[in-house]
Amino acid sequence: MKKTMIGMLAATSAMLAPMVAMAETEVQFWHAFTGRLGELVKAQVEEFNASQSDYVVVESHKGNYSETLNAGIAAFRAQEQPHILMVFEVGTATMMAAGGAIKPVHEVMAESGASFDPNAYIGAVKGYYTSTDGKMLSLPFNSSTPVLWVNRDAMEAAGVDPNSDLSTWQNVDAVLDQLKAGGEDCPLVTAWQSWIHLENFSAYHDVPFATKDNGFAGLDTELSLNGEPQVAHLTAMGEWAKDGKFIYTGRRNEGGANFRAGDCALFTESSAGYAGISSEAEFKFDVRPLPYWEGVGNGPQNTIIGGASLWVMEGHESEEYKGVGEFLSFLSSESIQASWHQNTGYLPITAAAGEVTRVAGFYEQNPGTDVAVIQMTTKEPTANSKGLRLGSFDQIRGIIDEELEAIWSGDKTAQEAMDSAKERGDALLRRFETANK
Repeated sequence: MKKTMIGMLAATSAMLAPMVAMAETEVQFWHAFTGRLGELVKAQVEEFNASQSDYVVVESHKGNYSETLNAGIAAFRAQEQPHILMVFEVGTATMMAAGGAIKPVHEVMAESGASFDPNAYIGAVKGYYTSTDGKMLSLPFNSSTPVLWVNRDAMEAAGVDPNSDLSTWQNVDAVLDQLKAGGEDCPLVTAWQSWIHLENFSAYHDVPFATKDNGFAGLDTELSLNGEPQVAHLTAMGEWAKDGKFIYTGRRNEGGANFRAGDCALFTESSAGYAGISSEAEFKFDVRPLPYWEGVGNGPQNTIIGGASLWVMEGHESEEYKGVGEFLSFLSSESIQASWHQNTGYLPITAAAGEVTRVAGFYEQNPGTDVAVIQMTTKEPTANSKGLRLGSFDQIRGIIDEELEAIWSGDKTAQEAMDSAKERGDALLRRFETANK
């Protein structure tokens, strides 16, 4: 009986041995995507998992961008952090200051041995997520830039030529008058008001949003968003709001539902709106460049990116980081990036992915889908148009949103609101500077 038991145990061990050897190393990936974008991320993860048997990536939705960042910070404090955390672009300075909480991507890729060429990423994207000495800190993933979406059917219904030149805000102003006169109830709506109408507005006109190269040159930066160009633009928008030509719907992308439903004629939104608009809109639409004010600053310069990058968290085993490296390399591959760009409207983060898309004839078959790429890459970024690197910027955006709402409601002039945003925002910048000296 004893020999039989020993034999059974030996047989069981022999059966289990291959299973142990084949055990997959788990990699946790936390992100902020739902809807169509969430489906596409899930598909990417499934494709990676099916492509090899050493690692399994587990994706988890953790709320919107702010909620996902906060969840990652809380998890690190509890020593339960994921391997990969999606952080929106305005959280970059916060993550850089996190010290021992992050493992720079350039280190992860070097140690993992995974395929990685930092020069493959387009400059306007890479620069946002690299250190002053050119080391990549996080991996660009979903990078977008604002554009103007046009509901051609709504334009025609209001008696406005849908091919009207909308390249300048002067022209947009005239078209808004025509749309209103033609019975359009929602001539213009916007998403992400601070990102588009202050942050990108400043970059596109090559005027500073903040001192010290928008924070890239030091923590002792101050906001410059109350300058003459910004105030003039917001004053015009305040007048449009008063006259019913600009309809305010919320701080994030609440206006997207209005536009996709066909309720609005013009929509300033991320290029990544393509995923939802192309699948939901039952009307003809155009993608146009973001308008600029002719004669203001050096516009049009280049717009800056939004979206998020992937940060690797400290505190995991070396074998797990090898899996992280392989997954990040997979996400950067030409085929994956080209497909992501074509399905979402996000920028192709590598030049090769953009070229693959062009050669495949995607831009010819889908007019306007190259607008964001052209807008970002035609001119070399300046100190004013490289991006923003400001501490506590998520909270500062909240302040800006409050002040913009005061303009739209007529409670404050644009100058009063932006002076207040500067004073309140600078106080947060000083706290961040003191905490990170």
